[in-house]
Amino acid sequence: MPIPRISLDLIPISIATVSVGNPSDPFEDKLAAISGAGFQGIELGFPDLVSFASKIHKKEIEEDDYDRLCSAGSEIAALCKRYNLEIIMLQPFSNFEGWERGSKERSEAFSRAKGWIRIMQAVGTTMLQLGSTDSNNVSRSLEALASDIRELADLLAPHSFRLAYENWCWATVSPTWSRAWAIVQRVDRPNVGLCLDTFQTCGGEYGDPTTASGLIEKDIHHMPKEKIYVLQISDAYKPPTPFDDRLVDGLRPRGRWSHDFRPYLFNGGYLTPQCVEFAKAV
Repeated sequence: MPIPRISLDLIPISIATVSVGNPSDPFEDKLAAISGAGFQGIELGFPDLVSFASKIHKKEIEEDDYDRLCSAGSEIAALCKRYNLEIIMLQPFSNFEGWERGSKERSEAFSRAKGWIRIMQAVGTTMLQLGSTDSNNVSRSLEALASDIRELADLLAPHSFRLAYENWCWATVSPTWSRAWAIVQRVDRPNVGLCLDTFQTCGGEYGDPTTASGLIEKDIHHMPKEKIYVLQISDAYKPPTPFDDRLVDGLRPRGRWSHDFRPYLFNGGYLTPQCVEFAKAV
């Protein structure tokens, strides 16, 4: 049954700030363009926050300089209010789950989480996007990954913050939406749901940049609507030649594909029919 128009009108339409211009572009110019195009909100990209903080503080700001990042975040919140834009979520938080307990990496991951929570408070958003980890040295146990995300959810809960877990199609353990959903079910927290992306799903379940045809076959399934926090819509260009099936600059083939071959939907991508089909299913 089609969704009534009145229901669709209640869903804020946003765009990721990293999809507009470059991190070096004046951030207020991005907001003006986004607002002028009729969007109601933004997904605040961490690279844009760091770039904005570096400009207002007139020095390069480190990614863990949370005091300066938070002060910059407060200014971004004021700018968004001026342009009547809601900050839908902060993204992309990554390489968080699955580290060995007691390891330096796990300690650093939770330190980052606490810093990002501070940023969320400063910018006034209530949702954190977590991309499924693509680190190699993490547990393959779904329960181990779910346990870490459960702890993160419990850090977010006192602030009434939610976590949107997104399958990245080059991830180590959760490259598909169904695997991400299996983890979310194990997390079993009311403030954890899915961030679904047409590219990440179709790029992992239909597309393969290492083959000449560029396609694989996989069914698209349904999931409980109350656990779909965000739907992101994008497409993929078909690489002119197949990628080598190896790491390049730390990225797997689908990671490079995601970073460098991502048009807007209906703008020349080759997974458009699959992306539309998936969006309709959602």
